[in-house]
Amino acid sequence: MWQLYQFPLCPFSRKVRLLLGEKGVGYELVRESPWDRRDEFVDMNPAGATPVMVDSARGGAPLIDSMAICEYFEETVDKSAMINGTAINRAEIRRLVAWFDTHFYRDVTSLLLHERVVKRIAHRAAPDAKGLREAMKAAVSHLDYTDYLLDHRNWLGGATMSLADLAAAAQISVADYLGGIDWKSHQQTARWYGGLKSRPSFRPLLSERMELVGPPPVHYDNVDF
Repeated sequence: MWQLYQFPLCPFSRKVRLLLGEKGVGYELVRESPWDRRDEFVDMNPAGATPVMVDSARGGAPLIDSMAICEYFEETVDKSAMINGTAINRAEIRRLVAWFDTHFYRDVTSLLLHERVVKRIAHRAAPDAKGLREAMKAAVSHLDYTDYLLDHRNWLGGATMSLADLAAAAQISVADYLGGIDWKSHQQTARWYGGLKSRPSFRPLLSERMELVGPPPVHYDNVDF
């Protein structure tokens, strides 16, 4: 069986888990804290980052990097294509995945993770209020963009759900867990996100908690928030 090395608030692991859930691929979770730089994990992935997937039964080479993992299963599992449509449609899906994986993560998720998770667990330090405010301000700008996309499309990447939606929801879910999302002015995105939260692939993520970080906001795992 596949093993997925991850930790509960890794947005890239969440993206992979959502895709695997939609495709019906079984796997076992293996807890990995990348800030520990565990020797065995760094040997597996010299970048020391999650996610990593290994097929323990076959003993093959590990799959490293969330996009490489998603592309692998997109190519090998026919069910529920997540990079679909015409060539131009697929290019747009990949563009949006890169946007959320790069820009949303840099501006929002990574700041919240550093302040609320890594500083507390690895350094026993308190979060910096300025860093948290910067992340929340950036989240407003990014959700303005998702509102714009959803004003013109059924889903972020086009007419059907795609990897773009999963990548966006993975980042947003982590930011929401860490209290970085103000939903009041983003009803369009909230409706889209509520629909994704109701999917079977999403429910296991919402039930998980990160020790030493504290509980998420009360609305976090509520579909009708």
